[in-house]
Amino acid sequence: MLDAPERVATLQTVPIALEVNGQRWSGDVPVEEELLEFLRTRLGLTGTKRSCESQVCGACTVLVDGAPTSSCSYLAFEADGRAVTTIEGVADGDALHPLQSAFMRNVAAQCGYCTPDQIMAALALLDENPSPTYDEIAHWISGNICRCGCYPAIATSIQEAAEELRGRR
Repeated sequence: MLDAPERVATLQTVPIALEVNGQRWSGDVPVEEELLEFLRTRLGLTGTKRSCESQVCGACTVLVDGAPTSSCSYLAFEADGRAVTTIEGVADGDALHPLQSAFMRNVAAQCGYCTPDQIMAALALLDENPSPTYDEIAHWISGNICRCGCYPAIATSIQEAAEELRGRR
């Protein structure tokens, strides 16, 4: 029997510079590191969740330049030069964002696992459409699974937050 050649594992790294929740970060990352792993392990931002790892459930949703993005399949180096927003960057200090307040007020979460991704998707929706109908909300969040079935409360929360945000303009 022949011995297999010895292989040395080498991780190729690339330099990146990005903004995460308004803070600049720069350094080297392995080319295969997912944005989700980068956020959770390097930056300690654990609000973004790991679940299906195949862009199906939405648990890992963050905003990249304002667009909802599945961070489980988006490589960290792809965020080079971009702005990333996670659930930790939504509140303004101790003041919750209207979406966060509405979710609490309407009990739009039971277990809370999907709450960060639902809010991130809703932020992108309200940026694109400040006055969404219930059906538009349902369509928009259809890629973000809530295993507890809180969809009606989630949609109501988004509508209430949209109304509050429009009142601020």
